[in-house]
Amino acid sequence: METIKTYHNAHLFVSAVRVLEHQKSSPPLIEEVCHMLSFSLEHGHFLCNKLQEMGIVEVVEGGYGKRLFIKDHLAIENIPKDGQESRFDEALKAFQNSRKAYEHKVATIKADQEKKKQHLFADLEKKLKQDLKKKN
Repeated sequence: METIKTYHNAHLFVSAVRVLEHQKSSPPLIEEVCHMLSFSLEHGHFLCNKLQEMGIVEVVEGGYGKRLFIKDHLAIENIPKDGQESRFDEALKAFQNSRKAYEHKVATIKADQEKKKQHLFADLEKKLKQDLKKKN
């Protein structure tokens, strides 16, 4: 999975707000921005909250949902551009790694159970053959 930095995501997010505002002649909903950028709602809300804390975006809640307004787009330049991943990306990778470890553990347990099952059937078959030989 390619990691996209917060700086670039901020530019994408603000651009999407501007494009949707132009297309619909009204401030967009967070859901619309997420849909346009193919972000999950969780990632979109996380990024929106981060941008709101930095004073880049303003969120106004009204009768039709939370609308987004661009407050200070120049503040995006204050976001570090280096290769550091955001906390969200780090948490996502940690979750994916733990999930892979869990899936590996489940697969190992299933394989062990299958081996035990095969040994049990082999033992039962051996005992049945011995019992048949004794009866004959």
